Amino acid sequence: MSNWRTRVEPFTRPLFFAWSRMARGKTLGVRGVAVDATGRVLLVRHTYLHGWWLPGGGVDRGETIEQAVIREMREETGLIVEGRPRLVSVHSNERFFPGDHVLVYRIDTFRLTDHAPNGEIAETGWFHPDALPADTHRASRTRLAEVLNGETSDPDW
Repeated sequence: MSNWRTRVEPFTRPLFFAWSRMARGKTLGVRGVAVDATGRVLLVRHTYLHGWWLPGGGVDRGETIEQAVIREMREETGLIVEGRPRLVSVHSNERFFPGDHVLVYRIDTFRLTDHAPNGEIAETGWFHPDALPADTHRASRTRLAEVLNGETSDPDW
């Protein structure tokens, strides 16, 4: 079942991109690959996009990239990063949004808090990499293969 945000998002996204381009010029995003003790990975399902994704988002002005991934993990999933996340790869998202780059971090040390879905995140879930939901986004599947299986990192998102 699709909610109103999923139906409206294709029309509002170009406006968001235009605003982002005027306000920032270039954009920078982060994604976190949290791996629990059993080897499962944490994914999110947004209220405005189809499928499952790695948690993450944009780097805010005045924030380091590492601070951004820590903040995004907490905001989207309730996961509290302990220690430092490890930078795994950097990707250009030119195909989807010119001037955008995404950095991927691996997070192995964390604690979980009670976290209810919010207006942005409809659902969170832990999945074994060999049993991801069928609608896991292609980019998330590719990043997981790179991070967990040692596949060569594709510079394109």
